[in-house]
Amino acid sequence: MKQLLLEKALEARENAYAPYSHFLVGAAVLAEDGRIFTGCNVENASYGATICAERNAAARAVAEGARTFTAIAIAGGTESEGITDECFPCGICRQVLSEFASEDGMQVILWDGKGEPGVYSLSHLLPSSFRL
Repeated sequence: MKQLLLEKALEARENAYAPYSHFLVGAAVLAEDGRIFTGCNVENASYGATICAERNAAARAVAEGARTFTAIAIAGGTESEGITDECFPCGICRQVLSEFASEDGMQVILWDGKGEPGVYSLSHLLPSSFRL
């Protein structure tokens, strides 16, 4: 499943809209029911209106009725150099993902363009998420 998620993240990255940073990101979220939802970053001239790939994928999943995620794969890098390092989700994305993480946790799979992808738990990347 890890490989399939990475492939879907790479496909989504091809649709990224990043005319300002030229940093293209794709993400693929695995819902608890086995469905996969993808997203890419969508930049805006008003930088605060930019949508990260991870939140784009999460919003798509929620719009389709998914409420629990078990994993996400992320692939990001510049247009000119491609993927050269792991692309960690920003703090806002980590918090949004924690809202929908399964009780068993959520894997964050990061492609560096080289060998075996890095796999982290969301709770490791966001140890004290905000909860109501």
